[in-house]
Amino acid sequence: MTASNHRSGVIEVEDLSKVYHLGETEVHALRGVNLTVTEGEMMSIMGPSGSGKSTLMAILGCLDTPTSGLYRLAGTDVSRLSDRQLATIRSRQIGFVFQTFNLLPRATALENVELPLLYAGASKRRQRARAALEAVGLGDRARHRPVELSGGEQQRVAIARALVNEPAIILADEPTGNLDSKTGDEVLDILTTLHQERGLTLVIVTHEPRVTARTERTVHLLDGRVEREERP
Repeated sequence: MTASNHRSGVIEVEDLSKVYHLGETEVHALRGVNLTVTEGEMMSIMGPSGSGKSTLMAILGCLDTPTSGLYRLAGTDVSRLSDRQLATIRSRQIGFVFQTFNLLPRATALENVELPLLYAGASKRRQRARAALEAVGLGDRARHRPVELSGGEQQRVAIARALVNEPAIILADEPTGNLDSKTGDEVLDILTTLHQERGLTLVIVTHEPRVTARTERTVHLLDGRVEREERP
């Protein structure tokens, strides 16, 4: 039995389904997914294109809602929350890291990291943003804009932005997908260290076995269902 079995479930999904209507066509993106992510776990989600990975990630991140089924986040039934309550969860409890970085091109690294604090109306924004950049080893690049940074540095800025509100959960969608293997490993090192040092719950969507080798558990999706789970 692994240590994660003794921790409580921070993400609990029961019989989750998602159906998209494209004209008269129904697309079943998720078909009765059951999943529990324990507090402080580092896990990965794998599957071919069209398996439902991105849809599941969007629902876990409160960016989309299921057609049916239950999603509890830290014990709260998310389906019963208002748009404003969901926005609060997104800004305070969950940090997002995307494959394409999603940085504002005209803003400096520091200003990009500061953005979630601005939306949340937080105090000491500049100080906290600088500390987040230093946590990912980019304290000396704070005044650089994305075009002046390498791909790996841009992704580290994105990780700092995800961390700046001190969320309990980080959702990373293909965080190494746009990076070469060496730079990707450096980004994985940062995510792994943050997970270990801060006790973050970290969920990573990936196509890469070298990413899943770092995680405690890999959930394989196929055709909108959990096909199997693996532990290294």
